[in-house]
Amino acid sequence: MQFAVNLKVYQLQEPAMSAPQSTRITSSRYPAPELANLPDDIKAKVLEVQEKAGFVPNVFLALARRPAEWRAFFAYHDALMLREESGLTKGDREMIVTTTSAANQCLYCVVAHGALLRIYEKKPLVADQVAVNYRKADITPRQRAMLDFAMKVCERSHEVGEADFAALQAHGFNDEDIWDIAAITAFFGLSNRIASFSSMMPNPEFYLMGRIPKQKQAG
Repeated sequence: MQFAVNLKVYQLQEPAMSAPQSTRITSSRYPAPELANLPDDIKAKVLEVQEKAGFVPNVFLALARRPAEWRAFFAYHDALMLREESGLTKGDREMIVTTTSAANQCLYCVVAHGALLRIYEKKPLVADQVAVNYRKADITPRQRAMLDFAMKVCERSHEVGEADFAALQAHGFNDEDIWDIAAITAFFGLSNRIASFSSMMPNPEFYLMGRIPKQKQAG
């Protein structure tokens, strides 16, 4: 089984913060397992992330305490977030994650996926905007309709009906795109809850990613 984790995005902006670490404390209640004790396939992916990104996002280690769940989590993550057939852009997907994670008050996912959102959209303010109030954010009407639906799935999925599909279709989304919006929202609802109850903390590296142009960081 392969996990096609998109690593290149972490290299687009390098914040001048802490040095790379192979392990980092991710939770006060559930400490991260030692890298040396991980199954070979998971260890290889963690080392690949560290080599290419310069640091290991804490979620990779925090979930590795249960290897079967780690494999299932990242397999589904990649199926949703790296699906090439989707009508959603990478920025759209990270926008859904950031917005709904904020509604679920998940610190880890707002900070980590907000960093990716800033990079993909090339907008240093957008993650903060959608996390606080996406209705006033600097986004397109199509993205606002997408987030309206995502938030309904996040908070009131039992109320979703044909009118919601029609509203999205008016912006060019097809039924498979709508599935993507809902599935990403639902998957990260799971992720939000695991991160929150386990006190998973965002890596310091995430906070500046996409906020400051790389050439200015170097200066």
